[in-house]
Amino acid sequence: MSSPALVLDAVEKTYNTGLPNEVKVLRGASLQVAPGEVVAMIAPSGAGKSTLLHIAGLLDTCDAGRVEIAGQDMSARTDKTRTLARRDEIGFVYQFHHLLPEFTALENIVLPQLAAGVPQKEAKDRAMDLLGKVGVQARADHRPGALSGGEQQRVAFCRALANGPSLLLADEPTGNLDPGTSDQVFEALMLLAKDTGLAALIATHNYDLAARMDRTIKLEDGVLV
Repeated sequence: MSSPALVLDAVEKTYNTGLPNEVKVLRGASLQVAPGEVVAMIAPSGAGKSTLLHIAGLLDTCDAGRVEIAGQDMSARTDKTRTLARRDEIGFVYQFHHLLPEFTALENIVLPQLAAGVPQKEAKDRAMDLLGKVGVQARADHRPGALSGGEQQRVAFCRALANGPSLLLADEPTGNLDPGTSDQVFEALMLLAKDTGLAALIATHNYDLAARMDRTIKLEDGVLV
């Protein structure tokens, strides 16, 4: 049996803004996400979902507990090791696409591959393949400003998967889109996840979309239920 793509084990996080203003955001949050599994995370504003995603994505550290990515305990690793794990094992998608405006859709997907040492032709071939899977291959030579909101977000998904990560983390990835476009983008995400076998943890306020994922968890009072 393959290892979980993500393990959070009794993760705790407290922000000290000066006593007595200590804010305990995570109080022993635990979760496992298997390869190929798409998990929805529902949480009210201020509940700590962004903090949890940052810890899961190795952008922040926890005060206690354990974070495991693709079978490797990352809790006490060096900054260099964590940076390499972020590059190779984790893809990020946010509510806003954050595409580089001066580059085309294709180039936005090629660049992270070049940074990882992938030869240019191989990087372009993979980028075009990913764009084809989400139905925007014909827009490969367009810059983000010439793309619709739904097209921009689909390109952002492709960029997140450019280096073949084992885990995708998404924070309200359809939050800026109208319902019809949101549905198209979600279908593209599910297609990519199932086609590549990656695991995905997706924070959303959209209960309809959450119900279409493999599993739904809620972040309440600092724990996942």
